[in-house]
Order: sequence, then structure tokens, then C-alpha cells
Amino acid sequence: MAKGLLTAQEVRRLSKVDGVHRVGPALYLRVRGSSALWTWRYTDTGKAHEYSMGAFGDLTLADAVAKVSDLRARVKRGEELPAFNSRRRNETAVPTKRIESFRDVAEALCESLRAGWKGVNGGKHGDDWINSLRTYAFPVFDDKPVGDVSTDDVLAALNPIWRTKTETATRVRQRIEAVLSAAKARGLRTGENPAAWRGHLDTLLPMISKRRRVEHHPAMPRADLPAFMAELQRRSNMSAWALQFTILTACRTGEVIGAQWSEIDLARDLWVIPASRMKAHVEHRVPLSRQALALLGTMPRTDGNDAVFWGARKPTISNMAMLQLLRGMRPGLTVHGFRSSFRDWAAENTTFPAEVVEMALAHTVQNQVEAAYRRGDLLDKRRELMQAWADYLECFHQSTASSRNTSG
Repeated sequence: MAKGLLTAQEVRRLSKVDGVHRVGPALYLRVRGSSALWTWRYTDTGKAHEYSMGAFGDLTLADAVAKVSDLRARVKRGEELPAFNSRRRNETAVPTKRIESFRDVAEALCESLRAGWKGVNGGKHGDDWINSLRTYAFPVFDDKPVGDVSTDDVLAALNPIWRTKTETATRVRQRIEAVLSAAKARGLRTGENPAAWRGHLDTLLPMISKRRRVEHHPAMPRADLPAFMAELQRRSNMSAWALQFTILTACRTGEVIGAQWSEIDLARDLWVIPASRMKAHVEHRVPLSRQALALLGTMPRTDGNDAVFWGARKPTISNMAMLQLLRGMRPGLTVHGFRSSFRDWAAENTTFPAEVVEMALAHTVQNQVEAAYRRGDLLDKRRELMQAWADYLECFHQSTASSRNTSG
């Protein structure tokens, strides 16, 4: 017996029970009252379809399995599938019916929600939203009709990452739940949401504390940073320039790729990022070191485009451009990890107060009392900090030059 295929006796029993029953791989029995139809579910050009093959009484289980094999071969050859005609019940021909897969609904929902995710960071959030499902949910659900996604499917997607990437898994669960809720609202599924946490998955998955949910981005050891910056400076392309600026300013990817020349105040050596592009929705002033200003002074500009880091075919470079460059230079690291390197350097190599470092990273103050008393943004102290950081990153050049002078 083929793997996952029911027996003829089991199928006969199901033929009397209303519903859609999975008989074998891609083979279903759709029962409603006295009508029972064999159906085959398949994907073509990335879309899910359901094809009615005939009445249950006209085909044996073996016939249905053989017909699925024949139909699959026809689709592969690009042939049009014939509609069936029942000899016994004189059923009218039922054409191929398009059904919505989980992927269909997820992508449509993401596009619908993008309107509320404004700005460059919003665009990145939308990409992260759908990419997390593409990475962890789509491969498991495998274009399954959204109405058939079950608790077992959700667990199959979450279990591999629940303990090791809990924060990511939590977001994936929330997004799966949102997709299935949207499907129910559109009449594409019924019943309870199998991705719901309270009263459902909370009884099947262990609760992970918020402290353990924090995922540390792989970061470069701070001792390796000067040599890496020297290597990066030998590259003359937009991705390399953007990554240098990201490291020098300790800013986030979205903040850098959305940088506009109108935000740069060269007279005050300052980059002012508007609240609309900040994670905490608060304006952030970034003091620019001599090295950051020198980099900006070499940057090429394009007419009619205010973006500092522009793309060949888009106004700004892709939010993956720096990561792809980094993967080629240091596989396994992340762009966000340089913020961790900056924080480690500040803690281990300097005496700057922690609040100055946190302000440089544009982190939200969690302590409400401290937040109430903190009126300024410590700009002068942060200017000293960022210049010390840039000087540290440049020390590779100084040490190698000194070495050459000594050897000479």
C-alpha cells in the first residue's frame, strides 16, 4: 500500500460522512449528502487547484489512484485537463476549481497590511513579515489549501525553532494566526484557529520567558573590527559604503538605507533621522565623526534622488544589499551584529556611561522614572563616544603605518 493511502474499507466508510476527506497524497473524497466525488488537489504555476475526477461509485480506490497519476503527468506536459462525466448519475461536468492556498492568503494579506506600514522601516517590516512565513511556514504547509491547515501543521512549522529561535517562532505563530483569521473572514475556512495561543497552543508548547526570547545577532569580535573596516574600505560600491556608514554610526539597517541628504547637516556634523523612520518613533540625532563625514564627502550623487545610498534600479539600495556583501566577506555574521560589537567595545574598552551608549543606539528607556527625568539626548557626550569609536575602527591603519615606519 502506498504511504499515506487509506484502505478501500476506510474509504467506503468515509463516503458516508459529510466533509472533505484526505484519502492519500493529493487524493480527496468530497462528500455531501448522497453525493461523493473523487477530487485531486495540485499546484500549477504556483497556484493551488482542485480537480473533480468523478463520482465515488464510478471509480474504485485503485482507479482513482491511477487517474491521479495520469492527471499529474498531463499537467506536467502542459495539457488541458478534461472535465469528468458520471455514467451512473449523469452528473454535469465540474471544471477545475481554483482554491486558495495558505501561501495565496498570506501574500494577499501582507500586501493589504503594507498600507499601514509606512516609510522605509515599514517596507522592511513587510518584507520581514512575509519572509518569515516563506522561511518557516510555506515549506511545511507546501501550498496546502488554507482551509485544511491544522494544528499538526502549525506545530510542524513551530517545533523546530520554538526553543532555539523563540522570538522568531513567536512572531511566525502570530503571523500564521493572522493569515488563518483572514481566511476565516473571507469564508475560506471554518472552525477554531489552530494557531491560536490562549487555550490551544499554550497547552501544547512550553511557555518561554521573555528574557529567554532575546535572540543575539551573530557579531564580529571587537578586536577584528579595525582590520575588517580596512578590508571594507578597499571596496568601491554602494553596499560597501553603506555598511561602513552603518558601522561608524551604529545605526540600524533601515535607518541607513533610508538616509536622505536633506537629513545630513554638514554645518553641524549631524545626521537627523525623523521620527517616522525610527523604531521608537522618536527623532534621533546622530553625531557624525570625522571618518563618517569623510565617507559622505566621497559619495556619488544622482540628479533628482535625495537618497544617500541609492540603488541602480531603485531609489535606495535593497535592505539585503549589506547583508549579502557581509555574507560574502564573513559568512554567519549579521549587519545588526555590529551594534552589539559597538556596545561590547563601549563597555569593555571605554568609560562612557551606559546611558550614553544606550542613547547612541537609540534604545528606548525602559525605566519610566529615568525616562521622565531624561530631557536631553546627551548629544555632546555621544559626539565624543562616536569619535572614539571611529578612531578605534581606524586604528588598523595607524598600527600598520607605524609598523612600516619601524621596519623602514
